[in-house]
Amino acid sequence: MLLAIDVGNTNTVFAVYDDNNFLVEWRCATEASRTADEYYVWLSSLIETQVQKISISRVVISSVVPQVIFNLTELGKKYFDFLPLIIGKANCKLPVDVRVDEGANVGADRIVNTVAAFDRYGGNLIVVDFGTATTFDVVDNDGAYIGGVIAPGVNLSVKALHEAAAALPNIDVAQPKISIGTNTIACMKSGIFWGYVGLVKEICSRIKMEHGLPMEVIGTGGLAQLFSRGEKIFDVVDGELTTHGLFVIDKFNRKL
Repeated sequence: MLLAIDVGNTNTVFAVYDDNNFLVEWRCATEASRTADEYYVWLSSLIETQVQKISISRVVISSVVPQVIFNLTELGKKYFDFLPLIIGKANCKLPVDVRVDEGANVGADRIVNTVAAFDRYGGNLIVVDFGTATTFDVVDNDGAYIGGVIAPGVNLSVKALHEAAAALPNIDVAQPKISIGTNTIACMKSGIFWGYVGLVKEICSRIKMEHGLPMEVIGTGGLAQLFSRGEKIFDVVDGELTTHGLFVIDKFNRKL
Protein backbone atom coordinates (compact mmCIF):
# COMPACT_ATOMS: atom_id res chain seq x y z
CA MET A 1 0.00 0.00 0.00
CA LEU A 2 1.03 3.60 -0.63
CA LEU A 3 1.34 6.32 1.99
CA ALA A 4 0.94 9.66 0.19
CA ILE A 5 2.05 12.65 2.28
CA ASP A 6 1.05 16.19 1.28
CA VAL A 7 2.77 18.82 3.43
CA GLY A 8 1.21 22.27 3.27
CA ASN A 9 2.19 25.40 5.15
CA THR A 10 -0.64 24.88 7.65
CA ASN A 11 -1.66 21.20 7.55
CA THR A 12 -0.16 17.87 6.51
CA VAL A 13 -2.33 15.16 4.93
CA PHE A 14 -1.47 11.45 5.14
CA ALA A 15 -3.49 9.37 2.64
CA VAL A 16 -3.39 5.61 2.12
CA TYR A 17 -4.00 3.91 -1.24
CA ASP A 18 -4.01 0.28 -2.26
CA ASP A 19 -2.99 -0.64 -5.82
CA ASN A 20 -6.01 1.09 -7.34
CA ASN A 21 -8.09 2.93 -4.76
CA PHE A 22 -8.04 5.60 -2.07
CA LEU A 23 -8.65 4.07 1.36
CA VAL A 24 -8.35 6.66 4.12
CA GLU A 25 -6.68 9.96 5.06
CA TRP A 26 -5.68 11.78 8.23
CA ARG A 27 -4.54 15.35 8.92
CA CYS A 28 -2.25 17.00 11.43
CA ALA A 29 -0.74 20.46 11.86
CA THR A 30 2.50 21.00 9.97
CA GLU A 31 5.35 21.21 12.49
CA ALA A 32 8.98 21.16 11.40
CA SER A 33 10.12 19.92 14.82
CA ARG A 34 8.09 16.68 14.73
CA THR A 35 10.41 13.66 14.57
CA ALA A 36 10.06 10.44 12.56
CA ASP A 37 9.27 8.56 15.78
CA GLU A 38 6.50 11.00 16.69
CA TYR A 39 4.98 10.69 13.21
CA TYR A 40 5.01 6.90 13.51
CA VAL A 41 3.42 6.81 16.98
CA TRP A 42 0.60 9.04 15.71
CA LEU A 43 0.19 7.17 12.41
CA SER A 44 0.33 3.66 13.87
CA SER A 45 -2.40 4.47 16.40
CA LEU A 46 -4.66 5.69 13.58
CA ILE A 47 -3.86 2.69 11.39
CA GLU A 48 -4.94 0.39 14.22
CA THR A 49 -8.43 1.96 14.21
CA GLN A 50 -9.09 0.77 10.65
CA VAL A 51 -11.13 -2.36 10.00
CA GLN A 52 -9.10 -3.15 6.90
CA LYS A 53 -5.51 -4.22 7.53
CA ILE A 54 -3.12 -1.50 6.34
CA SER A 55 0.42 -2.45 5.37
CA ILE A 56 2.54 0.41 4.00
CA SER A 57 5.23 -0.57 1.49
CA ARG A 58 5.75 2.70 -0.43
CA VAL A 59 5.88 6.40 0.51
CA VAL A 60 5.65 9.51 -1.68
CA ILE A 61 6.02 13.06 -0.35
CA SER A 62 5.02 16.49 -1.65
CA SER A 63 6.15 19.34 0.60
CA VAL A 64 6.18 23.13 0.42
CA VAL A 65 8.00 23.18 3.78
CA PRO A 66 11.60 22.00 3.20
CA GLN A 67 12.33 21.61 6.93
CA VAL A 68 9.99 18.62 7.33
CA ILE A 69 11.39 16.52 4.48
CA PHE A 70 14.26 14.99 6.47
CA ASN A 71 12.06 13.60 9.25
CA LEU A 72 9.42 12.32 6.83
CA THR A 73 12.15 10.61 4.81
CA GLU A 74 13.38 8.99 8.04
CA LEU A 75 9.81 7.86 8.73
CA GLY A 76 9.73 6.02 5.41
CA LYS A 77 13.18 4.48 5.80
CA LYS A 78 12.97 3.52 9.47
CA TYR A 79 9.40 2.25 9.78
CA PHE A 80 8.34 1.24 6.25
CA ASP A 81 11.72 0.15 4.88
CA PHE A 82 11.31 2.41 1.83
CA LEU A 83 13.22 5.47 0.63
CA PRO A 84 10.35 7.87 -0.15
CA LEU A 85 9.82 9.44 -3.54
CA ILE A 86 10.05 13.21 -3.06
CA ILE A 87 8.46 15.53 -5.61
CA GLY A 88 11.14 17.75 -7.13
CA LYS A 89 14.03 15.43 -6.30
CA ALA A 90 16.04 13.35 -8.79
CA ASN A 91 14.60 10.04 -7.57
CA CYS A 92 11.07 11.07 -8.58
CA LYS A 93 10.13 11.29 -12.27
CA LEU A 94 7.04 13.17 -13.45
CA PRO A 95 4.47 11.99 -16.02
CA VAL A 96 4.05 15.58 -17.31
CA ASP A 97 6.39 18.32 -18.51
CA VAL A 98 7.02 21.52 -16.56
CA ARG A 99 7.37 24.36 -19.06
CA VAL A 100 8.35 27.51 -17.16
CA ASP A 101 11.27 29.97 -17.19
CA GLU A 102 14.66 28.29 -16.99
CA GLY A 103 15.79 28.01 -13.38
CA ALA A 104 12.32 28.80 -11.99
CA ASN A 105 11.16 26.78 -9.00
CA VAL A 106 7.59 25.47 -9.05
CA GLY A 107 5.95 24.42 -5.79
CA ALA A 108 5.61 20.67 -5.37
CA ASP A 109 1.90 21.02 -4.62
CA ARG A 110 1.30 22.83 -7.91
CA ILE A 111 3.03 20.12 -9.93
CA VAL A 112 1.11 17.39 -8.13
CA ASN A 113 -2.22 19.16 -8.70
CA THR A 114 -1.36 19.43 -12.40
CA VAL A 115 -0.67 15.69 -12.62
CA ALA A 116 -3.90 14.83 -10.80
CA ALA A 117 -6.08 17.21 -12.78
CA PHE A 118 -4.75 15.99 -16.14
CA ASP A 119 -5.26 12.36 -15.08
CA ARG A 120 -8.89 12.98 -14.10
CA TYR A 121 -10.06 15.74 -16.44
CA GLY A 122 -7.67 15.92 -19.41
CA GLY A 123 -5.89 19.02 -20.67
CA ASN A 124 -6.64 22.76 -20.98
CA LEU A 125 -7.44 23.30 -17.30
CA ILE A 126 -7.14 25.95 -14.61
CA VAL A 127 -6.64 24.44 -11.16
CA VAL A 128 -7.60 26.85 -8.36
CA ASP A 129 -6.26 25.76 -4.96
CA PHE A 130 -7.42 27.53 -1.80
CA GLY A 131 -4.52 27.09 0.61
CA THR A 132 -2.31 29.45 2.57
CA ALA A 133 -2.00 31.12 -0.84
CA THR A 134 -4.68 30.98 -3.51
CA THR A 135 -2.98 29.52 -6.57
CA PHE A 136 -4.09 29.22 -10.19
CA ASP A 137 -2.24 26.57 -12.20
CA VAL A 138 -2.56 26.26 -15.96
CA VAL A 139 -2.51 22.77 -17.50
CA ASP A 140 -1.81 22.65 -21.25
CA ASN A 141 -3.60 20.32 -23.67
CA ASP A 142 -0.83 17.68 -23.27
CA GLY A 143 -0.88 17.86 -19.45
CA ALA A 144 2.18 20.10 -19.09
CA TYR A 145 2.33 22.70 -16.35
CA ILE A 146 2.82 26.03 -18.13
CA GLY A 147 2.55 28.62 -15.36
CA GLY A 148 -0.07 30.28 -13.25
CA VAL A 149 -0.95 32.93 -10.69
CA ILE A 150 -0.37 33.27 -6.94
CA ALA A 151 -2.70 35.45 -4.86
CA PRO A 152 -2.98 35.87 -1.06
CA GLY A 153 -4.87 33.10 0.69
CA VAL A 154 -8.34 33.73 2.10
CA ASN A 155 -7.46 33.14 5.75
CA LEU A 156 -4.23 35.10 5.30
CA SER A 157 -6.27 38.09 4.10
CA VAL A 158 -8.64 37.82 7.07
CA LYS A 159 -5.68 37.65 9.46
CA ALA A 160 -4.01 40.66 7.81
CA LEU A 161 -7.16 42.77 8.15
CA HIS A 162 -7.50 41.86 11.82
CA GLU A 163 -3.84 42.48 12.68
CA ALA A 164 -3.43 45.70 10.70
CA ALA A 165 -6.67 47.42 11.75
CA ALA A 166 -7.36 47.58 15.48
CA ALA A 167 -11.13 47.97 15.03
CA LEU A 168 -11.56 44.96 12.75
CA PRO A 169 -12.21 41.61 14.47
CA ASN A 170 -11.09 38.18 13.34
CA ILE A 171 -13.97 36.53 11.45
CA ASP A 172 -15.02 33.16 10.10
CA VAL A 173 -15.25 32.92 6.32
CA ALA A 174 -18.85 32.34 5.27
CA GLN A 175 -21.25 33.28 2.50
CA PRO A 176 -23.22 36.38 3.52
CA LYS A 177 -26.98 36.51 2.94
CA ILE A 178 -26.68 39.90 1.23
CA SER A 179 -23.72 41.84 -0.13
CA ILE A 180 -24.42 45.13 1.69
CA GLY A 181 -23.30 44.68 5.28
CA THR A 182 -25.05 46.59 8.07
CA ASN A 183 -22.35 46.05 10.70
CA THR A 184 -18.56 45.61 10.70
CA ILE A 185 -18.55 41.80 10.73
CA ALA A 186 -21.16 41.59 7.95
CA CYS A 187 -19.17 44.08 5.86
CA MET A 188 -15.97 42.06 6.31
CA LYS A 189 -17.67 38.76 5.48
CA SER A 190 -19.13 40.24 2.32
CA GLY A 191 -15.80 41.75 1.27
CA ILE A 192 -13.89 38.52 1.80
CA PHE A 193 -16.46 36.20 0.22
CA TRP A 194 -17.50 38.23 -2.81
CA GLY A 195 -14.02 39.68 -3.19
CA TYR A 196 -12.57 36.20 -3.68
CA VAL A 197 -15.41 35.13 -5.96
CA GLY A 198 -14.57 38.16 -8.09
CA LEU A 199 -10.85 37.43 -7.91
CA VAL A 200 -11.36 33.86 -9.17
CA LYS A 201 -13.69 34.96 -11.97
CA GLU A 202 -11.41 37.74 -13.23
CA ILE A 203 -8.15 35.79 -13.09
CA CYS A 204 -9.72 32.74 -14.78
CA SER A 205 -11.21 34.99 -17.45
CA ARG A 206 -7.82 36.51 -18.24
CA ILE A 207 -6.08 33.11 -18.29
CA LYS A 208 -8.70 31.75 -20.70
CA MET A 209 -8.29 34.78 -22.96
CA GLU A 210 -4.50 34.40 -23.04
CA HIS A 211 -4.59 30.61 -23.47
CA GLY A 212 -6.93 30.94 -26.42
CA LEU A 213 -8.70 27.59 -26.02
CA PRO A 214 -11.79 26.44 -24.06
CA MET A 215 -10.76 25.56 -20.50
CA GLU A 216 -12.33 23.89 -17.49
CA VAL A 217 -11.81 25.33 -14.01
CA ILE A 218 -11.14 22.83 -11.20
CA GLY A 219 -11.47 24.00 -7.60
CA THR A 220 -9.62 22.31 -4.75
CA GLY A 221 -8.49 23.10 -1.21
CA GLY A 222 -10.46 23.51 1.97
CA LEU A 223 -12.57 26.52 0.92
CA ALA A 224 -13.32 25.58 -2.69
CA GLN A 225 -16.69 24.03 -1.79
CA LEU A 226 -17.72 27.14 0.14
CA PHE A 227 -16.90 29.57 -2.67
CA SER A 228 -18.60 27.38 -5.26
CA ARG A 229 -21.94 28.07 -3.53
CA GLY A 230 -21.83 31.78 -4.33
CA GLU A 231 -21.63 31.55 -8.12
CA LYS A 232 -20.63 28.90 -10.64
CA ILE A 233 -16.92 29.73 -10.68
CA PHE A 234 -15.78 26.10 -10.98
CA ASP A 235 -16.73 23.37 -13.42
CA VAL A 236 -15.67 20.76 -10.86
CA VAL A 237 -14.75 20.83 -7.15
CA ASP A 238 -12.31 18.05 -6.26
CA GLY A 239 -11.23 17.83 -2.64
CA GLU A 240 -8.80 14.93 -3.10
CA LEU A 241 -6.79 16.33 -5.99
CA THR A 242 -3.33 16.58 -4.39
CA THR A 243 -3.18 13.12 -2.84
CA HIS A 244 -4.54 11.62 -6.08
CA GLY A 245 -1.66 13.31 -7.90
CA LEU A 246 0.82 11.64 -5.55
CA PHE A 247 -0.86 8.29 -6.25
CA VAL A 248 -0.50 8.86 -10.03
CA ILE A 249 3.16 9.87 -9.70
CA ASP A 250 3.97 6.80 -7.59
CA LYS A 251 2.26 4.55 -10.14
CA PHE A 252 4.22 6.21 -12.97
CA ASN A 253 7.56 5.70 -11.18
CA ARG A 254 6.82 2.03 -10.47
CA LYS A 255 6.46 1.42 -14.21
CA LEU A 256 9.90 2.89 -15.04
